[in-house]
This record gives sequence, structure tokens and C-alpha cells, in this order.
Amino acid sequence: MVTDPIADYLTRIRNAVMANHRVVEIPKSKIKEDITRILFEKGYILNFKIENEPRPGNIKIALKYHPVTKLSALNSLVRVSKPGLRKYVDSDNLPRVLNGLGIAILSTSQGVMTDKEARTKRVGGEVLCYIS
Repeated sequence: MVTDPIADYLTRIRNAVMANHRVVEIPKSKIKEDITRILFEKGYILNFKIENEPRPGNIKIALKYHPVTKLSALNSLVRVSKPGLRKYVDSDNLPRVLNGLGIAILSTSQGVMTDKEARTKRVGGEVLCYIS
């Protein structure tokens, strides 16, 4: 049984990148779908597909690599808020990852969003992870 599904999600992607896999399958949940959607919109993954059968379903993620150097678009995936120590920030103290080159994913009262979106909406929340 997994006690931290978001850490499991990030670890599966990190392991697939290190093994140079093209596709990784992850058990589906609403928050994982939202994080995957953000990764796709920001260009860190090539594509994704949500499968509903069998229950609860899976998320298939096509990883993105550079065509010549074969380097992944994902350099680092870091879990910030953990079940043993939650990390909350207000709208004035939102984190910046690599001076704005990376993204921080937050869970807010208005849904899961990046640090830049939270800055424009002036909301704070729980910092889930840093992506660069």
C-alpha cells in the first residue's frame, strides 16, 4: 500500500526517465490527472492518455526527449510537501524554481496550479512538488 501517492507518481516518472522509457503507466487519481495536465501544458511531457478500464484506471504518459541528444525534458522532480511534514505558503511567499525556469505545483482552494498561476490569482496553498 502506498502512503504517499504523489511521491509514488514522481518516482515512477523519474525511474522511467532514468531507464529511457518512452511510456510510463501510473494508477489514476484526480490529483495525478491535474499534475499530468500541468506537465503537458508546460511542455515537460509529450502526451498523456487517461484510461478508465479496469477500475480505477491508469494514466499513460509519453515522456519527452530531445531528438539528437536523447536528454529528457524533465531534469528534476522533487516532492516538497510530505505526509509527515506539510508545506503551506501564502500568496506573498510563493516559491520560484530556478528563478522562474522551473515550476512549482501547488494545491490551492481553486484547484491544482503552477506557482505563476497562483501568483496572478493571488492564492496560496500546499506546495506539492518542484519540476525543472
